[in-house]
Amino acid sequence: MLKKYGYVRIGAAVPKLKVGDPVFNTNQIIKQIEEANIKGVQIITFPELSITGYTAADLFFQDILLENALDNLKRLLNATKDMDIISIVGMPLIVDSSLFNTAVVINKGKILGVIPKTYIPNYNEFYEARWFRSSIEKISDEINILGNLVPFDTNIIFRDKTNNNIAFAIEICEDVWSVNPPSNRHVLNGATIIFNLSASNEIIGKVEYRKNLIKMQSAKNLCGYVYASAGVNESSTDLVFSGHSLIYENGVMLAENNRFDFDSNMIMADIDINLLINNRVRDTSFRSINPICQNYVKVAIDVKDTNNELMRDYAKYPFVPNNEIKRKMRCEEILNIQASGLAKRINHTGLAKTVIGISGGLDSTLAFLVIIKVYQKLGIDNSNIIAVTMPGFGTTDRTYDNAIKLVKNYGATLREINIKDACLQHFTDINHDPSIYDITYENAQARERTQILMDIANQVGGLLIGTGDLSELALGWCTYNGDHMSMYAVNASIPKTLVRYLVEYMIDIAPNNECRKTIKDILETPISPELLPPDEYGKIVQKTENTIGPYVLHDFFLYHRQRYGASPIKIAYIANNTFKDDFSKEEILKWLIIFMKRFTNQQFKRSCLPDGPKVGTISLSPRGDLRMPSDASEEIWVKKLKGF
Repeated sequence: MLKKYGYVRIGAAVPKLKVGDPVFNTNQIIKQIEEANIKGVQIITFPELSITGYTAADLFFQDILLENALDNLKRLLNATKDMDIISIVGMPLIVDSSLFNTAVVINKGKILGVIPKTYIPNYNEFYEARWFRSSIEKISDEINILGNLVPFDTNIIFRDKTNNNIAFAIEICEDVWSVNPPSNRHVLNGATIIFNLSASNEIIGKVEYRKNLIKMQSAKNLCGYVYASAGVNESSTDLVFSGHSLIYENGVMLAENNRFDFDSNMIMADIDINLLINNRVRDTSFRSINPICQNYVKVAIDVKDTNNELMRDYAKYPFVPNNEIKRKMRCEEILNIQASGLAKRINHTGLAKTVIGISGGLDSTLAFLVIIKVYQKLGIDNSNIIAVTMPGFGTTDRTYDNAIKLVKNYGATLREINIKDACLQHFTDINHDPSIYDITYENAQARERTQILMDIANQVGGLLIGTGDLSELALGWCTYNGDHMSMYAVNASIPKTLVRYLVEYMIDIAPNNECRKTIKDILETPISPELLPPDEYGKIVQKTENTIGPYVLHDFFLYHRQRYGASPIKIAYIANNTFKDDFSKEEILKWLIIFMKRFTNQQFKRSCLPDGPKVGTISLSPRGDLRMPSDASEEIWVKKLKGF
């Protein structure tokens, strides 16, 4: 199941340990492999020299320790021969009369390959060169170990037989701390996951440095990075180890253990291989570099699938940080980007006046508040904002009152133009019955408003600022040449779920209590274009999410489709896991099909978007992130969902 959707379950384990006791250590390793296998882990790694202990020091010169390590590797092979899990253990190994610090890859009782360490630290507290040779000094490319003739090299890629994108390589501890880590060339030759068997002692400040190092290595190499370090049971003669384990994916931490644990511990995570490949395909900088070394040994492996549930949480609101402090910082950054983009346009045109339609809804409120921020930045009086409210057939008292209050509270220039008579005249002109509430009835109002705003912008010599957001553009939920058009669209890459938080953030920095009260009530108003008449009590009848579906789902679909190129079936799978307590599987499928259809057949609206600033990783601008034909078919995308 996991493999079907592009995931592979990875483990990093730190076993209890006795320095110089391979029997005890191997027993602990076997226990952790058995536990990991039960939990559906497909590949697991252990720390550097985990069979003997990293701090054995001159005991590495003792034949009995080296022979006992080899005997216990054989015991480990026998103990795991009936398990599908692939395991990576560390041990010292004599090859061609030299001692190497190695990682041994095993599966179903067989050794698949042995990787020697390249960079041998011999500074400060490290003096490994006393015992070990570097991989650069090796003679043989193949070795016979326990009756297995296997590759002995750093340049080995272990690649799954059925999914070539599941491919891993290995480096050992100091390798990643070097100027040119082996993992750099591993990923350029196809590895999507890097395993690091490490023994990194703890000193003040090192833990954060280590995390940043692994984070950046996984980010710049667009890979999964799995790190397991020697534990606190290593010798404390001069150093203390913590057993730090980390799993990163493209710069994002998926799992981290508790350090300084005297018991065995293990972390697991489901790495999204499809996500990594999609990022690599998109990243022309990654693809443009020729592999540093192409003489790689390719070892075929069989990564068995697992029916375990996805062990990974996805944010319901991927555009919105969960942490309140980070959310406020994100809001401030976004507003600065929006405001700076508009300020540049105002400076360039020399037009101090702006025109905006104010509906009393979230989108126009956000755009209006962005203009306020711009005017503060440029020292322009708010009276130069021409805010136009245009009540129509569906306008309710609540939104009308909020629009008026918002404009007046901030000292902008208010203009009110009722569009009912103009629309009725237009219906007469085109011979449309105004009692028929169809798309003509709705779009005529949207286009009438845009015409008024455009003409006022010409009249006052100003810029018409657009209010439409990213979610509406994704779904095509806007009137072509109506609210779809403006002279600068400040909200064009702000999704609906984020708009709410941005407006909420503006409450805290509002100049007075009246402003705060008005913005708060706007936040509590249902989302609606208000193009159909209200009910007998004056309440909103036309609620957008009743028609096209919940924006929380659509923004989730949009994020994973555009950010990671996720297939419809994968989006359905992760959405079902994420929203299982909120929506049924049938509901998710229904709205996802609507999303896929609308995203495809409404592209013609995005093909002629006005200018607007990109603020996040996703933009639908035809001049930027999205090059998509306006007449493509959605058939294969929708068809994929039939089997979900």
